Amino acid sequence: MFLQSLLSFPRRRLAGIVIAGSCLLAGCSGISMPGSKNAQAEPVADAAGVVQSEEKARLFGVLPIYRPDVQQGNFVSKEMVAQLRVGMTPEQVRFVLGTPLINDAFHANRWDYPFRIKDGKGKVTSSHVSVFFKDGRVSHFEGGELPNEQDYLQRIAKPK
Repeated sequence: MFLQSLLSFPRRRLAGIVIAGSCLLAGCSGISMPGSKNAQAEPVADAAGVVQSEEKARLFGVLPIYRPDVQQGNFVSKEMVAQLRVGMTPEQVRFVLGTPLINDAFHANRWDYPFRIKDGKGKVTSSHVSVFFKDGRVSHFEGGELPNEQDYLQRIAKPK
């Protein structure tokens, strides 16, 4: 039925509709969509190891868009890192920090704990902790200034 009505349409009018539709769609490609390459993010360096940036989430620059909070990785707090000691076994580190998110086969003596949380408004907080082993024991660990557990709880349980 649709095909019959489409074929009976005058060809010039059909061509005009197709051209107008493609122009409208092409005009949308210049608009910056949140999460796209064109979205504007403003990175803010807090302390060494914690990076924050904020993204403007607006559809066509006007309409607000709902975005859920997204948490990725293992949250590692100041209190958790304070429990790490040189000479700990991998099992003890796993008990204190949890299972590492990245346990690379090429770097078997290094465990990485990256963390990233992005709230619905586009504010991104990320941190990274690395634990290095030598002969089955912790030789050293790295990680910048990390948030404490109270800051993290306020961030995820904030009133909407």
